Amino acid sequence: MTTTFDFQDGNGPVPAHRNPNGGGWVADTATVEETAFVEPDARVSGTAWVSGNAVVSGNALVSGTAWVSGNAVVSGNALVSGTAWVSGTARVYGNAQVYGDAVVFGNSLVSGNALVSGTAWVFGDAVVSGNAWVFGTAWVSGNALVSGDARVSDHDGRPKEVDL
Repeated sequence: MTTTFDFQDGNGPVPAHRNPNGGGWVADTATVEETAFVEPDARVSGTAWVSGNAVVSGNALVSGTAWVSGNAVVSGNALVSGTAWVSGTARVYGNAQVYGDAVVFGNSLVSGNALVSGTAWVFGDAVVSGNAWVFGTAWVSGNALVSGDARVSDHDGRPKEVDL
């Protein structure tokens, strides 16, 4: 008997199983390596990949063809989707969303209701928090802090780097 689960991603119930390391739901089309941890209410859908010592916890969802790797943590109600990458010791939590072709890596943090999208990069020790958005081809790096209702984007097709 095939077990199905509705990941609430618009695809309806799909074949899925409970991850042996943590008990979270994983679509049969997704990959979670043995060393990765997916907590009971966390979900991995689509053809997403969770590898290394990465943790998906709380009500977090990793979907699409997104990758979460290394020692990265996706928690709370966070969403990592599309072809986004979260790696290194990066943390995405709260109601934060990382999607599109966005990349979050290093020791960076995306939290609160923050959004990182497009082909934006957040890396180093950078923090994106509150209701901030980083999108387009923007780069936020170093010890930069983007918070509150701040918006960091591109308008001429070239990457912008915020490095404070």
